[in-house]
Amino acid sequence: MDIINKTLRLFFFVVIVRPIVKLVIGLNFRNRPELPSAGPAIIIANHNSHLDTMVLMSLLPIHLLAKVQPVAAADYFLSNPIKKWFATKIIGILPIQRTPNTDDKKPSCNPLEPCKTALAAGKILIFFPEGSRGDPESLSEFKFGIAKLASQCPTTPIYPIYMHGLGKALPKGQFILVPFFCDIAFNPPLYFSSTPQQFYSELKTTFNQLKETVKVPSWD
Repeated sequence: MDIINKTLRLFFFVVIVRPIVKLVIGLNFRNRPELPSAGPAIIIANHNSHLDTMVLMSLLPIHLLAKVQPVAAADYFLSNPIKKWFATKIIGILPIQRTPNTDDKKPSCNPLEPCKTALAAGKILIFFPEGSRGDPESLSEFKFGIAKLASQCPTTPIYPIYMHGLGKALPKGQFILVPFFCDIAFNPPLYFSSTPQQFYSELKTTFNQLKETVKVPSWD
């Protein structure tokens, strides 16, 4: 990252993102924050809004910003030059190729390989196990990729975080931010120690418990 992009990224998070998160949205921690103090590490969270990444990155100290890379879909964030520049240089995403849903189309390489390389370099990854943004305040089925990645990096701590409210503040497909309080529940870091299938089940159980912690209300 060159000095200009590094400066722009720092400016964006210090001058724009953090004030918006603190003053417009507001965060309420439901329990003691559990966050990485160094890399390698993986933060996993539910995904209902583009604000999710901004809020998660704002939770970490500024000196760790250069180490943080949100894992994101290359086909979406690299789709045009302007979006690509902002996503890679300002947000600092780690673009990966999404695995096709059809049997006749297979990825040309292991989509998790960039994640393993980044972790080996001491990065802190932000990973959304659901794969893409879901409906406001709903928890969609997890993809199996996070369990595979954990099995290949068993010494890397994984920090589960559940957020409630951001899907109402900036839902999928909307571009106007609505002030809406965000409740956050943290879980102590998990380590892979069994099988991918068992770890996958452990993650789902953990997130259901975190969801209960924030006492998600009904919107009916």
